[in-house]
Amino acid sequence: MNSKINAKNSCPIARSLDFLGDAWSILILRDAHSGLTRFEQFRKNLSIAPTILTKRLATLTEEGILEKRVYSEHPPRDEYVLTTAGRDFLPVLFMIGDWGRKYRGDGKLVRFLDAEAGTEIKPVLLDEVTGAKIGSRPIQIVQPDEEL
Repeated sequence: MNSKINAKNSCPIARSLDFLGDAWSILILRDAHSGLTRFEQFRKNLSIAPTILTKRLATLTEEGILEKRVYSEHPPRDEYVLTTAGRDFLPVLFMIGDWGRKYRGDGKLVRFLDAEAGTEIKPVLLDEVTGAKIGSRPIQIVQPDEEL
């Protein structure tokens, strides 16, 4: 995506996709939420080229989604932990996964369970103001310089 264009874009979806818009970034965040923190863990789990992983981790760190922390001085080694912004991305991952289960769900799929209750997680996204399920009502897009 073109960062210079999207940085000025008033659409929060376009701005977010500017750095989260590729599969590797999303999958790194999925793995970070499952507890992976180290470069080699990500590389092995994703079978991703080290150069691509280095770039994605740098971008996610620069954008404040992950935080880089030293876990070994000798040899110097870093780990990547989720920031508040990164942790807040979990519901987005679950909604993507729910959509994928519904429309790309052929074959055996991973299930996500509530670790305390042991039940499968069934995500639903609600509008905090109306309580309505997102997608159940028409939407209106209002540009920043327009009034309702």
